[in-house]
Amino acid sequence: MAATENTSRSVFGLNGVTGMLIATLLLLGILAFLTMKAIEIQQSSAVKPYDPTPIVSNLDNIKANSKENAQFAFKDAK
Repeated sequence: MAATENTSRSVFGLNGVTGMLIATLLLLGILAFLTMKAIEIQQSSAVKPYDPTPIVSNLDNIKANSKENAQFAFKDAK
């Protein structure tokens, strides 16, 4: 049985250096995007900090299963 030689190999093919560069650039792009979103969220949180008053102020009247619990939900600071 004769083995067939793979003659379609290429160093610069998609499964060679070019594919590695594409994958690296894609991962760096994702990293840059997520970093920028994290910075945006951090900056908006610094300007508008979390206010726990609506939650902590009155926990005595909260029932286990009630639609009225929405008034105690997390709310943005004003």
